Amino acid sequence: MSVTEQARRAREAAGALAVATRTTKDAALHAMADALVARTPEILTANATDLAAGREAGLSAAILDRLKLDEGRVAGIAEALRQMAALPDPVGEVLRGSTLPNGLELRQIRVPFGVVGIIYEARPNVTVDAAGICLKSGNAALLRGSSSAAHSNAALVAALRDAVAGAGLPADAVQLLDASSRDSVKELMRSRGLVDVLIPRGGASLIRTVVEESTVPVIETGVGNCHVYVDAAADLAKAVAITLNAKTQRLSTCNTAESLLVHADVADAFLPAVLAAFAEAGVTVHGDERVAAHSDAVVAATEEDYGTEYLSADIAVAVVDSLDAAIAHVNRYGTGHTEAIVTDSQSAAREFVARVDSAAVMVNASTRFTDGGEFGFGAEIGISTQKLHARGPMGLPELTSTKYVVTGDGHLRG
Repeated sequence: MSVTEQARRAREAAGALAVATRTTKDAALHAMADALVARTPEILTANATDLAAGREAGLSAAILDRLKLDEGRVAGIAEALRQMAALPDPVGEVLRGSTLPNGLELRQIRVPFGVVGIIYEARPNVTVDAAGICLKSGNAALLRGSSSAAHSNAALVAALRDAVAGAGLPADAVQLLDASSRDSVKELMRSRGLVDVLIPRGGASLIRTVVEESTVPVIETGVGNCHVYVDAAADLAKAVAITLNAKTQRLSTCNTAESLLVHADVADAFLPAVLAAFAEAGVTVHGDERVAAHSDAVVAATEEDYGTEYLSADIAVAVVDSLDAAIAHVNRYGTGHTEAIVTDSQSAAREFVARVDSAAVMVNASTRFTDGGEFGFGAEIGISTQKLHARGPMGLPELTSTKYVVTGDGHLRG
């Protein structure tokens, strides 16, 4: 089936979703969760096929980690759907309303986008997360995963479609596009008029390609060259703990710290401790000359290192002479995702927060907290790093647009 035909079917399904009650949508989410649990064996068999092919193809450890499913991960994905069902339905929420001087009643309400296309790489959990959050927000989902997860995604979507249909909603509310060639991506990106918005989730090259080539409106998400800046007024023990957590809690996520900046006034006291912690954790440090002076294990950093999203046990480290220099470095090399400052100075924290151009700024906290679940949103489609429509973790409200409803009683404009 062509992408155009799938998009037409999604458009029809979106019409049914737009008027579906919360009770119906939540029942579908619970049915989807139950189906995943019931069909875990076949899902894991399909995933094992993908993992074997990935190892044969030489995929990195980080990509294989993203690709892997086990019983615990499938159960966790299913539980996320149940938690999503418990969240408020954004559709129909009144954002503002008033009665105009002429008696017209004006309301601005949330409405679904309609058809949402998601292009993503080897993360089968995104298949379920995206399908669930789109359904809850009243949108039909066109899912285009990577060829490396093709078997896993097919098994997941088969279970989801059966569950959606069993709950009385169109199965075409969730559709998986062919991942065997790039033609499906190109066709999806040219489906303006049938697809309302595209959301790419993956590496920089994927996102850049979609942004530059799509005629469908795009929401950029995901690339995270995140920094931790240790200020002159930092509690150094706290700074070591935050830095280590930001880098090592999970290596393959977009909110993992990839760069560390240290104020020169505390470099001699802080660097030996953090470098020892990195060494124990197996992290390779790419540092400037002032960093390298503290350890023979430091690899000389290049210009490219400071702009790299490693997604591995590597981190770029530099010593800066001032808060201004730290902010300039972050704004030059950062990707607008998450930046952190560790400091006991309120003025330094305020200035960092005000001047750093990023979707999320952490003060004395790990970058790993930039996440819809951690923020209490309960679900997210991704982390938007752009400024239009949405920025930061995109929860259910961010998967809606708005509509003005104006009610009169035979009103005529003079």
